[in-house]
Amino acid sequence: MHYHEAAAFLFDLRRFSVKPGTDRVEALLAHLGDPQADVPFVQIAGSNGKGSAARLTESVLREAGLSVGLYTSPHLSALAERVRVDGRQMTESAIADFVEAVRPWLIDRAAAGEPLTFFEVVTAMAVREFARRDVDVAVLEVGLGGEYDATSAVDPVATAVTNVSLEHTDVLGDTIAEIARTKARIAHPDAPLVTACEGEALDVVREVAGEAGAPVTRVVGDGASEAADPDDSDEDAEADDRDEDTEADDSDEDAEPNERDEGADPTDSDPEPDDPPAFAASYEGRVSATDAEVALAGEREGTYRIPLVGRHQATNAAVAVALADRTAAALRTDLDDRDVRDGLARATWPGRFEVVDTAPLTVLDGAHNPAAARTLAATLAEHDYDDLHLVYAAMHDKDHAETAAALPDAATAVTCRPAIDRAEDPAVLAAALRSAGVDRVTAGDDVADALAAAVDRAEAGDCVLLVGSLFAVAEARAARMRTVRERTVRGVDGAAHALDTAGVQPDGIAAHRDGVDHRTLTLRLRGDRAERVAAAARIVGGDAALGGLGANEDRGAGGEHVPVTVAGTVAELRALVDRLAASDGGGLGGVATDIAASVGIDAPDGRSASADDESAPEFPWSDRTAVMGVLNVTPDSFHDGGRHADLDDAVAGVERMVDAGVDIVDVGGESTRPGADPVPADEEIERVVPTIEAIQSVPAVGSGDVLVSVDTRKPAVARAALEAGADIINDVTGLEDPAMRSVVADADCPVIVMHSLDAPVDPDADPEYDDVVGEVVDALRERLALADTAGIDRDRVIVDPGIGFGKSPAEDFELLARCGEFAALGCPVLVGHSHKSLYGAVGRDADDREHATVAGTALAADRGADIVRVHDVAENRAAVDVAAAANGALRDGEDPE
Repeated sequence: MHYHEAAAFLFDLRRFSVKPGTDRVEALLAHLGDPQADVPFVQIAGSNGKGSAARLTESVLREAGLSVGLYTSPHLSALAERVRVDGRQMTESAIADFVEAVRPWLIDRAAAGEPLTFFEVVTAMAVREFARRDVDVAVLEVGLGGEYDATSAVDPVATAVTNVSLEHTDVLGDTIAEIARTKARIAHPDAPLVTACEGEALDVVREVAGEAGAPVTRVVGDGASEAADPDDSDEDAEADDRDEDTEADDSDEDAEPNERDEGADPTDSDPEPDDPPAFAASYEGRVSATDAEVALAGEREGTYRIPLVGRHQATNAAVAVALADRTAAALRTDLDDRDVRDGLARATWPGRFEVVDTAPLTVLDGAHNPAAARTLAATLAEHDYDDLHLVYAAMHDKDHAETAAALPDAATAVTCRPAIDRAEDPAVLAAALRSAGVDRVTAGDDVADALAAAVDRAEAGDCVLLVGSLFAVAEARAARMRTVRERTVRGVDGAAHALDTAGVQPDGIAAHRDGVDHRTLTLRLRGDRAERVAAAARIVGGDAALGGLGANEDRGAGGEHVPVTVAGTVAELRALVDRLAASDGGGLGGVATDIAASVGIDAPDGRSASADDESAPEFPWSDRTAVMGVLNVTPDSFHDGGRHADLDDAVAGVERMVDAGVDIVDVGGESTRPGADPVPADEEIERVVPTIEAIQSVPAVGSGDVLVSVDTRKPAVARAALEAGADIINDVTGLEDPAMRSVVADADCPVIVMHSLDAPVDPDADPEYDDVVGEVVDALRERLALADTAGIDRDRVIVDPGIGFGKSPAEDFELLARCGEFAALGCPVLVGHSHKSLYGAVGRDADDREHATVAGTALAADRGADIVRVHDVAENRAAVDVAAAANGALRDGEDPE
């Protein structure tokens, strides 16, 4: 079964109505062999904040060294986002395999009058995937309520009810007590239950948990602990099983919660002094455009950084820490304070008060009702800006007048409509905003166009806020994160491979492979846009094929973005760009600009693709492939451990590198080889700082002709190395740590952002990819977005696909062969392949990989690598020079060096 068939089948299940109970999903799990019996689960319910709490809990448990599954809803642009293992979403091939296995059974059930809903089947898919991947624990975000939710087909080892407010009263009950009761019934015997509920809701939760034999842990937070949380959306429901609010997520803000004074001490509200909370959380405020600090008191004491802004997030963090502590105890796993600190700091939650730019401040948020809008307004008030420019979209069944009145005061607004039938007419939304007091309102249409218009009219010190619908957030985010990759196609077989990895089904490959053997581009678009781009490409004489759900009549169902592969001569692609730019809106102008940039032709707005940026800094890799030499000052590195531990040996090693033509020396004080022991920061500093200082005595280094890089994942080491004279930070964790992003931004230095799943490498990790290059490009794009909002200059960012880090040999060779595609990210590309295990797959043992490395260097340089990181400088310098000469470096009498 192909993915497009599987996804279409799943999305078609949304036509079936929700029925209370877990019998149906339990029957499906039994048909699958009861995979839930093989996995410890954590369940998180609540009216608000359960999505944030789930993501934070998962991140903390991963930092403790556990393999962790995460199930959340809704997805922004792909169904697979809902199911993640160790941070990576489920592959399309795994989804197809699941549907192929259960489709006959599901059809028989439907024929018998007992159909399963979309959410029930996707929940079972997640459970089966977690068992198949042998995770240590899986975190499940409850859909609707708790007692009858599909996730309650599992027996959890720990649970949480974040809070309770009046919402989904037609399903859950008319009172706080009734809703609290159904949510609390996720309680399980001997499984700890964590809650931030108060008052009547807390009493009910305790009563229900007591009946189940589940110990209750209470946490409290300052301010509006049950405030409407705009990061959790009842549009999760709209994306799932029926047209109105349904089981996929009850996370919302449909009613006003009971709020405390925002300035109150969290312990002041403790109704039972003899039963103190396990944690009292206080919000310490924003520390960057994207991050805040919370202080915890109780079982853990300290101040912790979280990548979520807003007073309500302090309570979510407290729930997550308490839940992670109890889960780790149930699994007999140690959870130290560093795990908690790093886990909280590194948890990201795209599309929920997401800052995507800082000049102007640009925020995407899915708040879609009055309570959520008020919470959003309070959170936005933490930022300093001049004028506010709104971009507003909403579903037709929302309270537009009250929501518009609750939003922050705006100077201008543009309304728009996401590609969903239930989206409200932009003219209606414009009228609501005018009634709310916004004078300058434009009724637009396309979401991406509306956001672009708002950004264009804003000054650098203003704020642009896109709000009202997670569907609109998804479209805006997809447009900003869109990456057009140029594929290298070598003959018919290469064309077929390019189409296959872009999700085109076999009959589509046969139909189009002969037409994609020249300039070939791959990108993802909303279904209707993908079809229009493909049609335009064919009109101008090129060819195009749609993958994923684009191969199905129901293109873009469920918010899926469709992969489209476009091919043509440069002249045909130029004609395509002109045709798209001349189209009447629909977001295609931005697509035209992105395609032009990828191909290297003039953009529709007249900008020249060949115009040099005179302000861009000059580096060794600016106009040729640079050679980075490895200088490990560790006793346990996989190839040269201990060789340069003595300072005199280190200096002599750098002198040899300089004589051989090195451009950069990369100093490493901690091995990242598989199974290597982590090194404390102070010990790593003691290794690298004296080395960096000592090698300044080498004239080429001291003069700056040869740059010095430090290979580290620790902010303290990076800061010390820069102070000692290092020029570049080489972060194997890809700026995962916000503190590292701050160090790099403050230093304004070049940084290498590498794709890795674990550092040091986990030899037991077995990640799965559909297309390793495409997925690594997407992951690096997300990290570049974090770098942008941290204030890191894109001209100083280098990307590294991370060969040898969480990939198989076949995947490593795919990255090497297609390294030029990473140029789509707009950054120089580093390839680090030297003496690595991929060469074992071609019969080269660990002590016999020098020649294979040189061959890999020549290939990388030929295919677009801007830097190669190697141990043997002289041999690899020769390979780089030969590749440069073969590609024309000598045609005008140039020196390839």
